Amino acid sequence: MYLMVKKILGLFIFFWFLTLVEASFLIHFSVFDIIPNLIFLSVIAINIFEKTQNKTGIFAGFIGGFFLDIWSSLFFGAQILILTSMSILIKMIVKKYVWS
Repeated sequence: MYLMVKKILGLFIFFWFLTLVEASFLIHFSVFDIIPNLIFLSVIAINIFEKTQNKTGIFAGFIGGFFLDIWSSLFFGAQILILTSMSILIKMIVKKYVWS
């Protein structure tokens, strides 16, 4: 239980840092008005490289979606829903086709 709380707190701090970097620093380095979405890429990487039994990637999708929702113009919860469902889908694909 303590280890899971520690992982979630670490993810919270990690995604907070990525949000700050993305919103304050990377905004000046856009190519054709496209800014790299570090949170989206991090959630994908965490879910691909994590064991399929662990649920940390799903929490990462939720926390990353929360931080994207803070800066988004969409209704609150849209990014949470997208990243959490993407995390579950990646877990299912990796479990079925990679570790079959």
